[in-house]
Amino acid sequence: MQPSPVRPKRRRSFASILLWSVGGGLTAFLVAGFFVYLNEIPGDPPLSTRPSDGIVVLTGAPQRMTAAIDLLAAKRGKRLLVSGVNPATTDEELKKQIPDFARLSECCIDLGHEAQNTLGNAVETAAWAKKHGFKSLLVVTSAWHMPRALVHLEREAEGIELDPYPVVTERMRGQGWWSNPQTVRLLVFEYLKYLAALVRAG
Repeated sequence: MQPSPVRPKRRRSFASILLWSVGGGLTAFLVAGFFVYLNEIPGDPPLSTRPSDGIVVLTGAPQRMTAAIDLLAAKRGKRLLVSGVNPATTDEELKKQIPDFARLSECCIDLGHEAQNTLGNAVETAAWAKKHGFKSLLVVTSAWHMPRALVHLEREAEGIELDPYPVVTERMRGQGWWSNPQTVRLLVFEYLKYLAALVRAG
């Protein structure tokens, strides 16, 4: 009579425990990291912003463009780069949408059409800053997008001083954003992209 195969069961049991432990630890790490990411999302923009050589706005929410134009009008930078503009969008369309754009576009605004994502924004911004000899940049984007944007910019525009100017969009205002499934989903996906950016940056 053959003895019962006890050892394989024990091995399978140990492997299951190890797998569950690793999975649980990884889940706990990701959840803890998500709250760290939330804590890194800046609040309202600073009341006083020191002037920088240039201003860059990463396209997205309309409030970003409005904030960047206001900063340029207030002489917080010499020139403004609008990075990630749809190739089909023209100066004339922007002039109709944003009143101050028409006044400032001839002297001080450059449109970047090459970037298709945040990494592309960083590459486009670095080339623009190098072209104009800028050593400091005021970075304008949504508050939830700022951590990832800075990771890419710090890598691609190494040596350039970056001053964040977060734009708090309506969906992030107030304390009840966590009860909005769309906002929570946005932040979770942005957190995963942020982790990928950190890994890429090394």
